[in-house]
Amino acid sequence: MSKQTYKVGFFFRRQFTMTAAEAPADVKNTFNHYSDGARVMNADNFHRFLIEVQKEKNVTLDDAQAIINKHGDPKHTGLQLDAFFKYLFSDINPPLDPKLGIHHDMTAPLSHYYIYTGHNSYLTGNQLSSDCSDVPIIQALQRGVRVIELDIWPNSDEDDVEVLHGRTLTTPVALIKCLRSIKEHAFSASEYPVVITLEDHLTPDLQAKVAEMITQTFGDMLFSPSECLKELPSPESLKKRIMISTKPPKEYLQAKEVKEKDASKKGAETSSQQDDSDEGEDDEDDEGDPKSEKNVASEYKRLIAIHAGKGKGGLSDWLRVDPNNVRRLSLSEPALEKAVDTHSKEIIRFTQKNLLRVYPKGIRVDSSNYDPFVGWTHGAQMVAFNMQGYGRSLWLMHGMFRANGGCGYVKKPDLLLTAGPNNEVFDPTKKLPVKTTLKVTVYMGDGWDKDFDQTHFDTYSPPDFYAKVGIAGVPADAIKKKTKTMDDNWIPTWDEQFEFPLTVPELALLRIKVLDYNRSDKDEFAGQTCLPVPELRQGIRAVPLFDRKGEKYSSVKLFMRFEFI
Repeated sequence: MSKQTYKVGFFFRRQFTMTAAEAPADVKNTFNHYSDGARVMNADNFHRFLIEVQKEKNVTLDDAQAIINKHGDPKHTGLQLDAFFKYLFSDINPPLDPKLGIHHDMTAPLSHYYIYTGHNSYLTGNQLSSDCSDVPIIQALQRGVRVIELDIWPNSDEDDVEVLHGRTLTTPVALIKCLRSIKEHAFSASEYPVVITLEDHLTPDLQAKVAEMITQTFGDMLFSPSECLKELPSPESLKKRIMISTKPPKEYLQAKEVKEKDASKKGAETSSQQDDSDEGEDDEDDEGDPKSEKNVASEYKRLIAIHAGKGKGGLSDWLRVDPNNVRRLSLSEPALEKAVDTHSKEIIRFTQKNLLRVYPKGIRVDSSNYDPFVGWTHGAQMVAFNMQGYGRSLWLMHGMFRANGGCGYVKKPDLLLTAGPNNEVFDPTKKLPVKTTLKVTVYMGDGWDKDFDQTHFDTYSPPDFYAKVGIAGVPADAIKKKTKTMDDNWIPTWDEQFEFPLTVPELALLRIKVLDYNRSDKDEFAGQTCLPVPELRQGIRAVPLFDRKGEKYSSVKLFMRFEFI
């Protein structure tokens, strides 16, 4: 046998020799402490462990005994070390409590919530040439997305309505097909309301056709207030309801201008509306006599629950709070970044009553996304994402909406909803005192040998895993750290601690990513997750990891400990 052949055979023997995961030293010490040095932890001591270490204040002795009965050795009256470790490192001990469910106050106005929002929800891929379909809409609703965006255009014969990304090579899908799929799947993951934002490029007669489609498709599910809302209703009051949000038709805007005797400013209004290309209102393309279209426009307008539009003037006017009306304002990603530099306080005050939607900049033709925290830290409820744009930003979005039972609505923290004694509002850039410190211990990981091919990471040897751990949130809290690299090991044991001082823990997400180190190439992705810090369960937990698309791996998970100190 040649030296090279022998070396290859040696690596393959190493590769396929798997050792069972062994309890870390900290777990062994914890077991010894709570078993009083005995080989078995009885129900009383296990109950004490659940309260003192796992911080499960409501757990009863009967609960502890039930866990022992299920996971312990029938020959013993308690848990041995191996059973104790297997219980802790099992799927029934996750970092977020599945029994917590929907626990935020759902009776406040919609403006008090972050809402899981999609951008160009009908696209299957890139923004220029991918197919338009109802499939990504269905997938988004099944994940819990609550805001679906549809760009509506006349078909080639101008006698029907299609959904497509206008002025691109995307292939269209019929609007009625999208509406029917929304009706069928709207509440498959959550009972809370679905908002359909329409980017309208239609003539008045086709607007009338859309009004008929929407009315016939949704029927009593549709929430259509008789007049412009003075305050947004609550998610609780809108369970299993559909809401339409778009700009009012031109006849309505023109009539309003006449009523307000403000026709002289019509040019400024038209200019400001055209600036928001994502809303798709091209005033100069309208045809026909407004008087003859009055009934059509009023019927279409009647369906609009949340009016959208910028209004007159510049940014200060767009952000002016009207005590008698609520509305939705849309800003592009770069427009928001500029606005926060000059109007940060006004944005937050606006979002306390009204809705702010943020959408990706036009050059993101690959359907990538942006940092959602610019919008979230300024109170923006609808941070619109390309749900097919997998990567760090979308993982943050997934993490945010794992909170509150995954219902698609997350209550904004009080600091974004209230003003101080001198009417001051939250400043995301200000360095505040540390409220709490999150201590994270990364013990080990397991499951890659079950979910990946043996040669996926390295052809001739086990992978070299390391973990990145960090915080995403306000700028003062954002930080990244990483473990050492464990060479040639399918079951890496890092056993490292990290501390994260948090000034605004209410807005913090814990980011975790595992990679396989490569000396001569890019480190290879091996799993990720993102967890809302306010809902982290303290104690020793099994943390499942997800693939790039956000799908949970069958076996891959990390063994970690979380403490607030």
